[in-house]
Amino acid sequence: MSGHSKWANIKRKKEKTDSQKGKIFTKLGREIAVAVREGGGSDPNNNSRLKDIIAKAKAANMPNDNIQRSIKKAAGEMGNVTYEEVIYEGYAAGGVAVIVEVLTDNRNRSASDIRHLFDKFGNGMGATGCVGWMFDRKGVLVVDRKDGMDADEVLMTALDAGAEDMEEMEEAFEITTDPADFAAVREALEKAGYEFSSAELARIPQNTVEVAGDVQEKVERLIDELEDNDDVQEVYHNADFAD
Repeated sequence: MSGHSKWANIKRKKEKTDSQKGKIFTKLGREIAVAVREGGGSDPNNNSRLKDIIAKAKAANMPNDNIQRSIKKAAGEMGNVTYEEVIYEGYAAGGVAVIVEVLTDNRNRSASDIRHLFDKFGNGMGATGCVGWMFDRKGVLVVDRKDGMDADEVLMTALDAGAEDMEEMEEAFEITTDPADFAAVREALEKAGYEFSSAELARIPQNTVEVAGDVQEKVERLIDELEDNDDVQEVYHNADFAD
């Protein structure tokens, strides 16, 4: 097992209003649509990318009806919309590195919007690759911890399926995998009856930057503003918040 949880900082716990949940589901629906169109069809058994996104959506409590509706829409009303995957990189206050993953049907609009947010709430958007090297691509599965759950059993199930590491926390177990082993580890844990509060491919910082006070407030403001943008799918950073 490893030490400090970097995922806990990236995925700050926030109470989501109904409107925020709706926006999250809309963004997940867009990811599902792209996975259907570019990953090999609407059958998750033959489309590993779609299967991974469905797991992410379920962990976010997206209703199955919404998931199925998004899959059906991919070849229907969204057929005339082409989404492009773009990654933007930059800095928040205190030298915190930030990566923004975007799905957009208008690259110029998104670039302008993201640059504006970095200029207004951060320390500017940088060139491609300026901070990407500070992060590793990993599969991350957070298993809800329930009474009577044996940490050793969770660990062995994950390791036997190919997991790299597990971090034990009060409310959950955080399991990391190589991206190539993510699906196998997720399926093994699902078969063992474990439930996830998060299951996705992510960017994990190699090292973190401690922030507090005014700097922390500025970093959080930038992250919130970026996450609120309709085209933004994910925001990753290497801040280690004081609280």
